[in-house]
Amino acid sequence: MDLFDAGMAEDISHAPLADRMRPQRLEEVVGQAHVVGRDSVLCRSIVNDRLFSIILWGPPGCGKTTIAGIIARETRSHFVEISAVLSGVKEIRKVIDEAREQRRLHARRTILFVDEIHRFNKAQQDAFLHHVEKGLIVLVGATTENPSFEVIPALVSRCRVVALKRLDGDQIRLILERALVDRDRGLGDLNLDVSGEALDHIAWASDGDVRIALTNLEAAAGFARQAPPDLDNHDTRGEVTSPTPMRVTLAEVEQAVQKKALRYDKGGDQHFNLISAFHKSLRGSDPDGALYWMTRMISAGEDPLYVLRRMVRFAVEDVGMADPGALTVALNALEAFRFLGHPEGDDCLAQAAIYLATAPKSNRVYIAGKAVRQEVEKTGYLPVPLHIRNAPTSLMKEQGYHAGYKYAHDYQGGYVPQEYLPRELEGCSFYDPTARGYEATVKNRLDVWRRIQKGDSSKEGD
Repeated sequence: MDLFDAGMAEDISHAPLADRMRPQRLEEVVGQAHVVGRDSVLCRSIVNDRLFSIILWGPPGCGKTTIAGIIARETRSHFVEISAVLSGVKEIRKVIDEAREQRRLHARRTILFVDEIHRFNKAQQDAFLHHVEKGLIVLVGATTENPSFEVIPALVSRCRVVALKRLDGDQIRLILERALVDRDRGLGDLNLDVSGEALDHIAWASDGDVRIALTNLEAAAGFARQAPPDLDNHDTRGEVTSPTPMRVTLAEVEQAVQKKALRYDKGGDQHFNLISAFHKSLRGSDPDGALYWMTRMISAGEDPLYVLRRMVRFAVEDVGMADPGALTVALNALEAFRFLGHPEGDDCLAQAAIYLATAPKSNRVYIAGKAVRQEVEKTGYLPVPLHIRNAPTSLMKEQGYHAGYKYAHDYQGGYVPQEYLPRELEGCSFYDPTARGYEATVKNRLDVWRRIQKGDSSKEGD
């Protein structure tokens, strides 16, 4: 008997509210209509009992395990559940052997639900890859991490990745309201009167996680039940005259919920999402957005040195020559944080982020570097022109090394037209500065030098 069968067979009165309120049918699932709607591929496959291997990918508390449980109830296949946290290759082999017996004795397929499949290592994932490919088992995996990074490509290619959405506040509130009126599985028998602002606070604090929302609602209800009884509800003999609703206020909810925990996995999808938001805020010249996303990462436990390394890179890639001082600021922030540490050094990160966000932007250094690398890859080894080769020996001088080289400091303005690229690349230009910030000065200087190089000596270099 698996988890879902056991949950139906046992008395659920003492189970957590989040488990009791778990939807039993697809139409009860909130917020995932694109996946479980009547015309969805998944719904039709369940109704026709022709399920295919899938990986349910979505944030915590969005319904992955719930959908797996519905599949278990609605299909006629043999259903087995394992957790990647608690299971290994031994357990997988046992499931495979059981699947063979089910096929041989009962002609039944086996659906294997693997919770947190991203926690399986490559060898463990390889253990059932062949059996998924041959159809012995139908895999239903659940993960909060991007399968592209955490699941081996061979397994991803044999499954359909079903992306579930984070639930919004209105959807969370709908689920909370259901729990308040449901007498069989919810809190309907408690006759609770939860204020609208209290429900909104629970929904907000859940951060899209239904499990957290229902757990917080249950905690708030328990907190309210511990309050002294209302004497107005009793007659002169002290007996209860009518079951008036038990009021649950925002203050009680705040006490029960406490502080919302920030969700962040330094090695997972949230890590890449937040650093992307930080980088794009800097690039978009939004210091407020940059500070917000940076603080989100630091508060959730990200290594400040990682954030600083990203800012050093940004100073070159996205600010570049528009403000050469940006690189100095980023490196100074890195050194200052190493000197001060946390939390005194946190403001060094904030100053660097604000400077980078408000600096003029140019990616021309990055573009130039990329263009040169592509050219080198394409043209390979090209000989250095003779005139810019050193000639430390008489033999080299005889072969023409250094012949015709013009020493720039001997000319007015410290510039003289001269070719420095290989002969095959003469006339090529990789760096094209913008007219923003300090790079405008660089652009003007290069424009003057290029006119001189073309024979227009009306303007001299500065």
